[in-house]
Amino acid sequence: MQLPPFETLPAPPPRRRSAAFTLLEVMVALALLGIIMVAIYSSWYAIIKGSKVALDAAAAAQRTRVSMHALQDSLLSACMFSSNPKYYAFLAESEGDTASLSFAARLPKSFPRSGKFGDLEFRRVSFSLEPGPDRDRQLVLRQSPLFMDPDKDEMLHPLVLARNVKDFILEFLDPRTGEWISEWQSTNQLPKMMRITLGLGNLDKFSTKPQEVRVTTVALPSQTVSPQYQFGPGGGGLGGQPPGQLPQAPPNGTQGNPNNGQPGFNQTPLQPANGFGGGKFGR
Repeated sequence: MQLPPFETLPAPPPRRRSAAFTLLEVMVALALLGIIMVAIYSSWYAIIKGSKVALDAAAAAQRTRVSMHALQDSLLSACMFSSNPKYYAFLAESEGDTASLSFAARLPKSFPRSGKFGDLEFRRVSFSLEPGPDRDRQLVLRQSPLFMDPDKDEMLHPLVLARNVKDFILEFLDPRTGEWISEWQSTNQLPKMMRITLGLGNLDKFSTKPQEVRVTTVALPSQTVSPQYQFGPGGGGLGGQPPGQLPQAPPNGTQGNPNNGQPGFNQTPLQPANGFGGGKFGR
């Protein structure tokens, strides 16, 4: 018996695969994107933070140089006449990391704010630490002509030399012991040498140490002018003569001195020390 031929059924048509992502693929893609974004943000933040630290360090160094330059220029121009302690007193206070300084000086034209005072070269300068707007301390400079009352604008709006000052320390060379001392009580004398320490900025966010520290030593070239060079031995003009007159030479062409009973004049007028005390700037 012959069996009928086997009929094969047609194959079903192939399924079309969907073009959408599966949930697992989406989660993996999002995780990779998050990792890339975190890496980019970390790099960007590191660059910004490094740039800010570098700019702060450069600003602190520049502020320190400007402040030290102003202190050195003024101290190298300091002057004092012992007959006028009211105007020429050398006032210095130092306590811990805080100090203040005030003295008279013949300042150069390049000194800060000299244009405000014109030809008034003799001025009293004062350096002090005061609270700043961000609760930090700032080093300020005030100036006033020597024989004039301080300007109200100068008192209310001083020149800010440096901000965020951590240390401002003054030390003076003791002429008797040769050691550095933190107090100068001889207001009618100029110290021969000073050591200034200035620290600015923060080393880091959690440190109280300054970021920029500079120490400099200044040798003051000036000396206190005694009354005999300022007014003359007679207390009036130069050489005991009335003000505005030069001393006369002793008779017979001899030079006077304390040993022969003469007033003590040579044939040329006495010259005041350091170029002060007579002429245009006589006091």
